[in-house]
Amino acid sequence: MQRLVLVSLAAVVLLASVSTAALAQGGRPGAAPPPPPPPPASATGAGTGGGAAQTSTVPTARIAYVNLQEVLRRTPGYVAAESTYRKLVTGYQGELQRLQQQLDSAVQAFDQQSIALSPAARQAKQKDLQGMQQRMVQRQQALQDTAQAKEDELMEPLRNRINSIIQGIRAESNYSLIIDADAGGGFLLAADPALNITPRVLARLTQAQ
Repeated sequence: MQRLVLVSLAAVVLLASVSTAALAQGGRPGAAPPPPPPPPASATGAGTGGGAAQTSTVPTARIAYVNLQEVLRRTPGYVAAESTYRKLVTGYQGELQRLQQQLDSAVQAFDQQSIALSPAARQAKQKDLQGMQQRMVQRQQALQDTAQAKEDELMEPLRNRINSIIQGIRAESNYSLIIDADAGGGFLLAADPALNITPRVLARLTQAQ
């Protein structure tokens, strides 16, 4: 009997220990664990005191424009280069005019003689005229290519000098963009004159002379 009482007391002590441990862990045995605590206010950007959200500042772009054709025309050395190019083009135009006159004369003579020509002779003459026209077109294309190459040869050093000065002004004034107001026939409809750096470019060209 005494042994049975001791066993019962041991069982009561064991159950009491289990219950105490369960209560120490936050609830009854078998109950769901408590929800996790909310994240701190610093992690979400908004606390109890209503902290303001952080905002990023977008840098402002600095823009300027330049009248590139005006700068080119007033660049030292442009007048001489333009004169050389015009003389070359004038000579080419005279050559093409002579070729055109020769072709026109040949066509006119053919029209006058075509009635008296045999079919074979008429066909041969027409072939000759087509050959003349083709040679004139080829010569015209060759002269245009030569003129373009000469213009690049004369103007490229001037353009490189202007571009170097514009790049220097852009770096000094921290411009994000410099627009050519004459590009595409001039698309700049209205702008603040303070954004015009044409006088600065011309002044640098004069100083570099």
